[in-house]
Amino acid sequence: MRTLSGIPVVDGVVIAEALVLEAEKYRLPGTQSFMADGQDPELSKKERARYREAVQAAKDEIAAQIVKRGPTHPASMILNFHQNMLEDEGGFHEHVDAYIESGRSAEHAVARRVNFYRRKFRESSYTARLVPDIDDLETTLLRHLIGEERETVGDLTVPVVVIARDLTPQQTLTLDLKMVLGFATDEGGKTSHTAILAQSLDLPAIVGLGRVTDIVTGGELVILDGRAGKVIIDPDEATLARYKERQKKFEAQKLGLEELKALPAETLDGHRLTLLANIAQPEEIEVAIKAGAEGIGLYRTEFLYSDENPDPSEEFHLKEYNRAIDLVGGRPLVIRTLDLGADKFVPAGISGENNPFLGCRSIRYCLMEREDVFLRQLRAILRASSSGDVRIMLPMISSLEELVRAKAMIEDAKRELRAEGIPYREDIPIGIMIEVPSAAIMADALAQHADFFSIGTNDLVQYVVAVDRTNQKVQELYEPAHPAVFRLLLTTIEAARRAKIPVSICGELSGDPMFTLPLIGLGLRDLSMAPSLIPRIKRFIRSITAIEAGRDMDQVLTHSSSTRNREYLGRRARDLDPEFFD
Repeated sequence: MRTLSGIPVVDGVVIAEALVLEAEKYRLPGTQSFMADGQDPELSKKERARYREAVQAAKDEIAAQIVKRGPTHPASMILNFHQNMLEDEGGFHEHVDAYIESGRSAEHAVARRVNFYRRKFRESSYTARLVPDIDDLETTLLRHLIGEERETVGDLTVPVVVIARDLTPQQTLTLDLKMVLGFATDEGGKTSHTAILAQSLDLPAIVGLGRVTDIVTGGELVILDGRAGKVIIDPDEATLARYKERQKKFEAQKLGLEELKALPAETLDGHRLTLLANIAQPEEIEVAIKAGAEGIGLYRTEFLYSDENPDPSEEFHLKEYNRAIDLVGGRPLVIRTLDLGADKFVPAGISGENNPFLGCRSIRYCLMEREDVFLRQLRAILRASSSGDVRIMLPMISSLEELVRAKAMIEDAKRELRAEGIPYREDIPIGIMIEVPSAAIMADALAQHADFFSIGTNDLVQYVVAVDRTNQKVQELYEPAHPAVFRLLLTTIEAARRAKIPVSICGELSGDPMFTLPLIGLGLRDLSMAPSLIPRIKRFIRSITAIEAGRDMDQVLTHSSSTRNREYLGRRARDLDPEFFD
């Protein structure tokens, strides 16, 4: 028996055989050259033709997957990268042809060119995230060249836990959720592609295990503990029996949570909270409402942008927003304006940056690089506001000047619409995300110009503790329980209270039961999170009192250590809701 620890992404207990997806699926032909001596134009021509047929087959396959999922699906956004490469981005085909002309087979020419990209991508922490995507593209092309059927997870006959270096988009698209019960990967963090897709599938998952693919053998029995972030390989009888009981308990807990969906999120002493959902596309709204969401607290509009559609029109925006309004059924819909760059989609014209999280992203991109793109989106949001309870949320505001300038552009959009006789809501609420330390420190000044605050803890934490949240090497330093984080939360909430504007939280902390107690203790009453997390957070809220939450928050504010905060909050959460903290 062996146990590996990684980063927990989605809760759950899974016991099943392992299916190990190897990083390289196909063995290349034994010789890399198809010519014994010199060059043969006819052989070169045949190899190029084979390559072109493989490229076209790959294009057709990718296009079909995008059509199946829809152009705004997160996986489709990633597949667009494959399409661009196959459209000869960076001279991909030109270099493959050159390798073939020098006497190499099409298979070796593809492998050589992909290796070039692989090396280049690994030179930067920003582009390193694209390595799994280029790996997947290589696998697709080699499959069509060699003519072998790739081992997939789409036609399984027994339940499995997928073990992989990293799950690529095309592999994820073929998951049969009746047979794939969970997955574990060597690479990735909480905000990696793998983690995002796992959360959207509500599939138990662990990432960042380091060497799981080197240790697990296909067919071995494994236990995946999504809560603890552990993979247990070849468990002994006692461990297996213990986890079978935990599995039964987890399933019973999920059934119990179903009964809470129609009940209010109210503390034992009568304090009512509003639980909202974070979404990336309108299709998620129905699931969110069924889970108990009372509205959408964060609509991530960056997923409207892709390599296939890098500059969506005003009408495209409007169509998507109107779909969301129809699905949300009169509930609030908070639309965040473009948060592009960093670990998200990088717009055309913005080259890779050494420090993308500190670079031209989000509101900076809108104000400094593409006012036209920003104005187009603002017009669409305003037009949609005439049909529902729509609110505008500006991300990554770091100064009063940025907020004032962004609001001036909103006024420009209003003037244009008035001149064109197009209806919109004149008093549409305009809020900002507090996710930069300067914004939290200056919250009292910003509150005079904003209709509401929403605290984005994912970015706030990384900027406070100076940790790139996508960098596996420093993952353990990304600490939401840091005393400085709580102090900035308190500063922000008190500023909002004095200005009498609403304040909510939409970052990862909102969906973590260990932080529910201090957030309520700080006075927060609106929490926005992934839809699948809503029932559990509601259960926790209904098991506590706001008075004890306040006392606990007072205690946390006396601590000067992240470790003490985490130990204290973990102990209190287990005491109050032991069923979910065993």
